Formats: sequence, structure tokens, C-alpha cells
Amino acid sequence: MKTLLFILLSFIGITATLSGLLMLSNPDGEIMKLSVSLLKETPFNDFRVPGILLTVLVGGTNLLAIFYNMQRHPNRYNWAIAGGTVIIGWIIAQMILIRTLHWLHFLYLVLGLLIILIAYQLKGKWAV
Repeated sequence: MKTLLFILLSFIGITATLSGLLMLSNPDGEIMKLSVSLLKETPFNDFRVPGILLTVLVGGTNLLAIFYNMQRHPNRYNWAIAGGTVIIGWIIAQMILIRTLHWLHFLYLVLGLLIILIAYQLKGKWAV
């Protein structure tokens, strides 16, 4: 279970950080095949601010969770729960703001939920 948690946190941490940095490097979304028209109903004109938020909030939280899990820090599972919660919050906010559903939304929602459930179990609290 610890290995699975590490893999899930790593996947989300790395993909969120890289995606956010790609958004920052090309705010018009061209590199990621994203259209700026997705943002027409949002407060954003381009992908710069979402890229910063994705990198710092989602990527940063999950990378910290990876770090604390590698260090066997007493709060490592709390950080993992935070990482799962942040990705779920990010995806829900994204679906609401852009008003579009994509299969990746559901994948990341499930991964976030799995992270939370596994971390609770490893923490010694039964989630089910």
C-alpha cells in the first residue's frame, strides 16, 4: 500500500508540475493543445495564472507529500491526504469553471480519492 501511495502521489505531483510549467511557458495553450476559448467563462485570459496555481498548489502539495513519505515523517499521511484533496478540489473547480468534461477529469478524481483512502488506511483509520 505504501508503494502504491508513493506511485500515485508521484504521478500526480509530476504531471501537475510539468503541466503547470508548460502552461507557464506557453500561456496560449498551444503546447498542450488547449484552446484559450476554454477560459471564456473564467476570470482568466490565458493559462498563465492556472499554470502557476497548478504548479504551486497541486504539484507542490503532492511533491511535498512525496518528500515527507520518503523521509517517513510523522505527518506523511496527512500530506498525502492534503495532496489527494487538492487534486480533487482542482478538478472539480476546473470542471465547474470551464464547463467541459474530459476523461482525464474522472481519472484524476479517482486517483485523488484513492490517495485519500490509502493514506487514511495507512494512518490507521479505516475509511470504509
